[in-house]
Amino acid sequence: MDFNNFYNGQEFETYKYLGAFVHMNGVTFRTYAPAASQVSVIGEFNDWQETPMNRCGNGQFFEATISNAKVGQMYKYRIYNNGSFVDHCDPYMYTSEVRPNNASIIFDMNQYTFHDDAWMNQRFSEDMPINVYEMHFGSWKKPGEEADDWYTYREMADLLIPYLKENHYNFLEIMPLNEYPNDLSWGYQPTGYFAPTSRYGSPDDLRYFVEKCHENNIAVILDFVPVHFAIDGFGLNNYDGTPLYNYPNDAVGKSEWGTCNFQHSRGDVCSFLNSSAYYWLKEYHIDGLRLDAVGNLIYWQGNSGRGENREAIRFVQNFNKGLKQRVPHTLLFAEDSSSYQGVTRPVDQGGLGFDYKWDLGWMNDTLDYFMKTPEERPSFYHKLTFSMMYFYNEHFILPFSHDEVVHGKKTIIDKMYGEYEEKFAQVKALYMYMFAHPGKKLNFMGNEIAMFREWDETKEPDWFLLKYPIHDSFLHFMRELNNIYLTHPSLSQYDFSEKGFKWVDCHQEQDCIYVFKRMSDKETIVAFFNFHNVDKTYTYKVDQPETLTLLLNSDNELYSGNSHNLDKEIHIKNEIEMTLPAYSAQFYIVK
Repeated sequence: MDFNNFYNGQEFETYKYLGAFVHMNGVTFRTYAPAASQVSVIGEFNDWQETPMNRCGNGQFFEATISNAKVGQMYKYRIYNNGSFVDHCDPYMYTSEVRPNNASIIFDMNQYTFHDDAWMNQRFSEDMPINVYEMHFGSWKKPGEEADDWYTYREMADLLIPYLKENHYNFLEIMPLNEYPNDLSWGYQPTGYFAPTSRYGSPDDLRYFVEKCHENNIAVILDFVPVHFAIDGFGLNNYDGTPLYNYPNDAVGKSEWGTCNFQHSRGDVCSFLNSSAYYWLKEYHIDGLRLDAVGNLIYWQGNSGRGENREAIRFVQNFNKGLKQRVPHTLLFAEDSSSYQGVTRPVDQGGLGFDYKWDLGWMNDTLDYFMKTPEERPSFYHKLTFSMMYFYNEHFILPFSHDEVVHGKKTIIDKMYGEYEEKFAQVKALYMYMFAHPGKKLNFMGNEIAMFREWDETKEPDWFLLKYPIHDSFLHFMRELNNIYLTHPSLSQYDFSEKGFKWVDCHQEQDCIYVFKRMSDKETIVAFFNFHNVDKTYTYKVDQPETLTLLLNSDNELYSGNSHNLDKEIHIKNEIEMTLPAYSAQFYIVK
């Protein structure tokens, strides 16, 4: 490890120097605790009695080699400051006990061999379709009814991957897998930045899962938490007896979630986070990271009124640029609700350097529109046109994430105005609008089966709903929509270019009708939307003759709709009157 880089926030491989390293002569333990007066390692190998560690490096690091320490044994660091001590888990541990226990466990990371070179050598391009299935690993499916009944990483490879393939998702985003003590935090309050949670198995089990995803052409995105960490005393909080990783001032040191904010003005903290991210990409072959709460990096406590956090912004720029230099194919996603400009602009051009930004403005405007009554919608018509006024400012992904189906917000389908069957009609039209709109796509588990119950991390989605025809047909509809998205380049090739989108009609306020085209080098799709509760007659005009071939109709009987006689092919010389069923959407291929 380069110590200058470490203190300047430029190091990306601290994990090669810090942690517990297995070798022929035992295990070497090494930790960073600059304010500690003394550090000992305790564990099963010494009956939890102290083995003093010696200062090393520049004197701010401690190390000890224990000859009889073995893989699988538990350990902690006992860190002294001002005459007292606290036992901590290793910030660089590879794995740990299952919560509520918190000892680190010695693990040899050199025993697993990946065989996915062909996958890892590919490059993702911005013109490719990205259809993300977001999930919480412990609650997608459960073998029992208890909160801590979980399938392992290896078992999930057999259960989840066939489902993703059948339903045409080519990206999987997993909510944080870094070790964390509190189930209710969903992983967003970590203690182990180099340890996949042991709830579901070992590090090699997770590697197996990722490799199996790659074998099946599924990319894996991992949620990464660079803003804050768990307040628990056995973790990073006051690690060496002082706020080593967090701010000493609670006004900026404590987050809105009651966690500790990372002090991004410290180079050693930045190097810790840089290295954690690189570690997941390098050692687990993760394809990309979704950074949580980026607005809380850009602005102090996420509040633009308090001003920009320039040190944290510099951290993000260095973090993204450094990862791209080391792993060029990786994708970096920003969950950011702020209006900060340049989130997806390259760092060399003054931006933050992300590949994609969550378009939370689009999400809020869209869902708000669909909550309105049909009578109200004309007054809010341009909530659905506004996104294209700013869309080319960033590279956006359109998210219906876990945050939208919890805490009393209702699920996606239950946000729709109206009675039961009206909700189904509208949510199908909503999803066709989402998939026709420029931008990559993300949906949280359960959305695809039209769940009415909000997500609960202790329970699996209501898979029993698929016994009911209307829910089963909705899953079939989503499967077909996903497949169309993956196989029709007009829906993705020019997401971020005006070459790929053209309004045909965005001035039908009273009728709640929208019409636009998506274009690629090979084809054009025209999309019609009627978000009113009655059938509408619409006059479609063309500058030159067109033939429209029906690709998908949300109101099709196959998907529990009501349409019986929509023409599969329409020939148009100048104009034609079309019937657009209530609460419906249609895709046509233009020739």
